Formats: sequence, C-alpha cells, structure tokens
Amino acid sequence: MGSFLVTFLITMAVVLPCALGVGFYWRATHPADSTDPASAAQSLGAGGSADTSSEPENSPEPAALTVDLSGLNSREGILLERGGGTLGEVNADETIYPASLTKMMTVLLAAEAFDNLDAPVTLGDDLFGPLWAANASMAGFEPGETVTVRDLLYGALLPSGAECCAAIAVELDGSEEAFALRMNRRAQELGMENTHFVNATGLQDAQHVSTVGDLALLLDAALDSPTFREVFTAQRYSTQPTNLHPDGITVSSSVFSLMQDADLGGMTLLGGKTGFTDEAGLCLATLAGADGEEYILVTAGAPGQSHTDTAHVQDAAAVYRRLSRALED
Repeated sequence: MGSFLVTFLITMAVVLPCALGVGFYWRATHPADSTDPASAAQSLGAGGSADTSSEPENSPEPAALTVDLSGLNSREGILLERGGGTLGEVNADETIYPASLTKMMTVLLAAEAFDNLDAPVTLGDDLFGPLWAANASMAGFEPGETVTVRDLLYGALLPSGAECCAAIAVELDGSEEAFALRMNRRAQELGMENTHFVNATGLQDAQHVSTVGDLALLLDAALDSPTFREVFTAQRYSTQPTNLHPDGITVSSSVFSLMQDADLGGMTLLGGKTGFTDEAGLCLATLAGADGEEYILVTAGAPGQSHTDTAHVQDAAAVYRRLSRALED
C-alpha cells in the first residue's frame, strides 16, 4: 500500500502541471471569437462597443434639379440637361404642329448625308411657286441660283429658309415626298414615337405632327453632329459669290436677333431655331449653357404673330432665369 501511494503521488505531480499548462496555452492562443453572436453580446453587455470607425458615413443624396415650367405663354414646353434628364415639362407629350422646328430634322439629315458641303446645288424654278403661295419664310436665294450644300444648311436654320429645305429634299431624294420617308425613318431611329413628317419645311399639314418632347430628343441627338452644331450655334453666315449674287448674301440667326436683349439670368444663349404657323403658334427651340453644362428648351403654342410678338422669347427667358436660380441654390 505504501509503495502504491508513493507511485500515485509521483504520477499526479507530473500529470497535473502538464494539464494546467495545456489549458493556459489554449486560452492564450484562442481568444473569444468576436464574430460569435454570444461572445459579441457578452462583450457589449459588459460595456464594450462595436468599432465602426472604418465604415463610410452615409451622406444625404443631393436633391434632383427641377425647374417649374408653369405659368408660361406656351401651351407646351420641356427643359432638358444635355447628357442628363428632363428638368421640367408641361404637356410635353401633347400633339403639336412643329412648324419650322421641322427644319432641324432636315438639316440633320443633310449633315449626315452629304460628304462634301461645298458641292454645288441649283435651286429649280419649280421649288418656289408653292413656297411663295404659302408665304413661307425664305433665306433669299432665287430660282436658278447655284449655291453650296453649306449655304443651304445655314440658309435653312438661321433665317428659316424654306427654299433651302426644299432644295435639300430634292437633291437627296428627288422629291419632298420621298425625303419625308427619310425623315420618318430617322425619327423612329431617334425614338420620336409621336412624330410624323410629310414635308421638309414644316408648312401646315394636318398629318405633320410632333411633340415638344420628341423635338427636344431630336435636337439633343442632332447636336452630336459637328456640322449641325456649327450651323445651329452660328449668329450669321455669308455665302460665297453665286451666279445670281456676285457678292454673295449674308443670313442672320432669327433667334439671336430676337433674344439679344433677353435677360437669361446666369445662362448664355448658344443657339436656336424659331417656328411659326397660325395653327402651331409661336415655337422655339434653344440651347443655352452655364458652368460647362448645356440645356435644351423647346416650347410651342405661344400666342402671337411671328413678326410682331415675342411670347415664346419671354418664356425662354423666364425658364432660363428659373434654371439659373435653381443652379445657384
């Protein structure tokens, strides 16, 4: 019995310290797992706090820029930021007669189709009779005059020359009716779902319709064309000498003329196109800029006559002042 007791005591003296050592080693090398819900709850319950210093702070989203288009003379209107979205609208999808805003499509198609802008084009005598009868706006070219494609583009947009648009249509497709098919194909490609063209000029026709939303879409796409943009933003242009104008002729932008004294707030007018028929009212498409950004405004259906009233210009000035204030806020 004595020897057994001695053996037992010696064994315990060796085993017990080893067991205690293993336990201390395990606890030292395996701290409580912070991802364990029970451990985390126990830690927080003991007065600990979770470390959130590495988490990004959630800053509030800036308010979307909007501009109120109520109270205008125009029945329809839309304001876009180029490369952005719609900032304001009123009746943007209502069917309208686009009048001479149609000529933006005519010039875009010419800019896309003609490789040589200095190519000669002769304006046929038969183009002029219907245009004179309709009292269409003209650039000043005459029957039988030979001009360049470039002359026609500037003549179509700046003074809204109907003879230039008719000449483009005939030169490209042989007739205005055939050219209208080209116009409608391009309109569909651009997503102008509520538009149907029957002529190149915008002269009144019950089947010649659009919306300010579609026309803004057209202008936004057209401005991607360097040729269209150059013409649309020009204030004046002088042709080279022609067979009927030895000194050439100079045409000026009706938009810059109408809006030269308009108060646009902090905005700068970059270009535009006017339109008018008795049925369409006063229409206006403009491009303006501020702080490196560009904005498109299209309005239609303002009351008045093209040579005496400026309700559409007043609307543009009012909207751009509102936009300027919104950008400052």
